Amino acid sequence: MNTSITRFDDDTTDSQGGQAQQKQATVWDPLVRIFHWSLVSAFFIAYFTEDDLLDLHVYAGYLIGGLLVFRLIWGFVGNHHARFADFVKRPSEVWGYVKSIVAQHPRRYLGHNPAGGAMAIALLLSLVLVTISGIALYGIEESAGPLATSLSGTGEFWEDVVEETHEFFANATLALVFFHVLGVLIASLQHKENLVKSMVNGRKPIDEGDVA
Repeated sequence: MNTSITRFDDDTTDSQGGQAQQKQATVWDPLVRIFHWSLVSAFFIAYFTEDDLLDLHVYAGYLIGGLLVFRLIWGFVGNHHARFADFVKRPSEVWGYVKSIVAQHPRRYLGHNPAGGAMAIALLLSLVLVTISGIALYGIEESAGPLATSLSGTGEFWEDVVEETHEFFANATLALVFFHVLGVLIASLQHKENLVKSMVNGRKPIDEGDVA
């Protein structure tokens, strides 16, 4: 049973009886926020180091792998908005939401909206493939890592296949990051809120009609 709930906080009126500030909800728990910014940092470190700083590249890759394992677990046992059940939607619902964005009347969600949820899943899947192919490539080329015993001495053909796969999904992840940032900017403008700040402090304002 999920015992965690979104916390709502009331801001009081000022001493002169002025209008109360907008209510705030704590949406993103500390672990989700640490995961998010750690993953961003580790991905870009890994992406821009590659063969030039192999040890750093490898450590960043292992960190990404550990973060992905954590997020998989937290997606089932974390708080309400961290759970996959909250933001994994049917393709038809995702497409309908994308059309509402284009039409300039999307509903506002406290957690991930359907398009944002789909992007989150796409990013996680792409990063899983980057990590697995990277560990495999490390085992083939350097005879190191957890797959070294199984893959050391693999032929040149399969080495090229794994390397191309690793590079493809690394670049695909970068492209997804670009569209993710674009989506965040569009949603921030349409709903007149700062979503980047929300992923720093975990809080979002509450409006009537929000999907909780």
